[in-house]
Amino acid sequence: MTQRLSSQQVWEALGKEIFAVLGMVTAQGEARTVGVVYVVDDRKLYIVTKKDAWKVRHVAQNPHVSITVPIAKRIPFMPWIKIPAATITFRGSGKVLLAEDVKPQVLSALMGGVQADVATLSGVRVLEIEPLGEFITYGVGVSLMEMRDPQRARGRAATH
Repeated sequence: MTQRLSSQQVWEALGKEIFAVLGMVTAQGEARTVGVVYVVDDRKLYIVTKKDAWKVRHVAQNPHVSITVPIAKRIPFMPWIKIPAATITFRGSGKVLLAEDVKPQVLSALMGGVQADVATLSGVRVLEIEPLGEFITYGVGVSLMEMRDPQRARGRAATH
């Protein structure tokens, strides 16, 4: 049986991570994925990238995206034992924003706290990803033992 998680539980897990895989569609209808670093603010994910990056072009042409966030699992004091990552996956709508259109605290977090000058900021864009529908999870909010049972390890939660 799929477990019901609260939206808050999933947002808290997303806020503890920084890496995700962003799925997009090209203008030719081909699927593409890329690893990204993100920050969470106001129930949206933000990603900074160069203004001429292909992910900017793809999201601008087609805002339908997907995100998968892997969450590393380890047994304390036994790191050599391999355990599959837990995951949070969702579909979303992406927007391409200018750096000046992003909250200063979000931009600061995206830039690693480094004060960027006008020239640097003019060369970047920020992708804003708003989750839609439901989060689909595996291994979130369950013990390592429960992760062995796919029925117990699967979960769903509303994105809002």
